[in-house]
Amino acid sequence: MKTNILFLISFLALFVSVIITSCNQSDPELNETEIADKIIAMEKTALDRWGKGDPWGYLEIFADEVTYFNPFEDHRIDGLDAMKKYYGGQAGQIFIDEYKMIDPKVQIHGNIAILTYHLFDYKKQTDGSLKESTRWNSTKIYTLTNYNWKIIHNYWSFLQPDIRQ
Repeated sequence: MKTNILFLISFLALFVSVIITSCNQSDPELNETEIADKIIAMEKTALDRWGKGDPWGYLEIFADEVTYFNPFEDHRIDGLDAMKKYYGGQAGQIFIDEYKMIDPKVQIHGNIAILTYHLFDYKKQTDGSLKESTRWNSTKIYTLTNYNWKIIHNYWSFLQPDIRQ
């Protein structure tokens, strides 16, 4: 009986330790500036691929439980499988010649990071010049899971006012 109680106490102590560690994980090798730089670089890599008709760059950094809003859909899209289906239909359809990520900001709160920025998309004209095609507001919420930053929420909206003035 005494052995069973000691085993149970040891097991509970180990269980609580694992829970606390997993809930309290951080990116141990990076400080906040490096984490922000890493998240912005991940976003730029996904945007680079998106502009070449390849949505899989985003799908690789979405968490399984990702939620997604954009102005073209009248409902939220829930989950990685739904996003694969949604983005899969867009593969090879969207091409952006150049973009500008304006004023990216990453706010880090424990294992959550919020990335916000404005995005201006440009398309080449027949004369070779670039013409602005779309202006966006973007908000991404990242979570740190198993030492990898993944997007758990993605929100896009059109930018109405001209913020360059």
